[in-house]
Amino acid sequence: MSGFLHQFSGELLKLFARKRTYIGFAAFLGVEVIILFLLNLPRVRGALVRVIEDSGYPAGEYLSGLTLGFFVLLWSVFLLGALYLALVAGDVVGKEVEDGTLRMMLCRPVSRGRILTLKVCAVIVYSFALTWFVGLTALIVGLLHSGAGGLFVFAPMEKVFALYDFGPGLARYAFAVLFLSLSLLTIPAVGFFLSCLDMKPAAATITTLSFFFLDSILKNIPFFESLKPWFITSHMAAWVHVFEYRIPWEHMIEDYAWLLAINATLIVLARAIFQRRDFKS
Repeated sequence: MSGFLHQFSGELLKLFARKRTYIGFAAFLGVEVIILFLLNLPRVRGALVRVIEDSGYPAGEYLSGLTLGFFVLLWSVFLLGALYLALVAGDVVGKEVEDGTLRMMLCRPVSRGRILTLKVCAVIVYSFALTWFVGLTALIVGLLHSGAGGLFVFAPMEKVFALYDFGPGLARYAFAVLFLSLSLLTIPAVGFFLSCLDMKPAAATITTLSFFFLDSILKNIPFFESLKPWFITSHMAAWVHVFEYRIPWEHMIEDYAWLLAINATLIVLARAIFQRRDFKS
């Protein structure tokens, strides 16, 4: 175990030593500032105020940092998160094959299974780190901008509408970020699988993004409503249902069981492909 932890710390050091690893963190900070700036525009703010007041609630109480943090997550985390998670996952094996460093690693007395396990764990840590960074910074920036107050949740695509006081709202927000972290793991799982194939890192990243964007587009076509359970992004959106007054645990367990099965299958296939690849020629 001590040897594994030592190798794992080295894998994390190698991952976070790359400059591109931090692009996602910087990009999300920029997006949060831009969204808050746009929400300050009179027409935009007025539209948000009308949505709250038309529901019969005072806008001043619920137009808070919690509400702004939620909207930043809802509007940005899937599109931008997919980009940067796919970028890192597509690089983690493919880039080392391209640079030739993987052959040097395989010259040492360590199994291919151990190397792949270390890389999977490193990608999972990065995925959780990026998601929690976005969740915490969105909340902090929102609180600095608008202060504490109630949480207003409006997600029409998932048919979720709810309002909470600050304490319960903060608990639901933290809970939602946890489930969002689990939902987003499917993106690096696909990127990691493609990274183990004989393709360039850029191709693995682009293919991963294309797959999820296509899945999301098809899911949102009204005529495909009956097919929604077959789209992966439908299951990935389960984190939003944490904000419902009665959390639909039975449906969420089903959604995350699907995602877990997909992730596990992709990792098993990636391991089988990685074990049989020729890295000498």
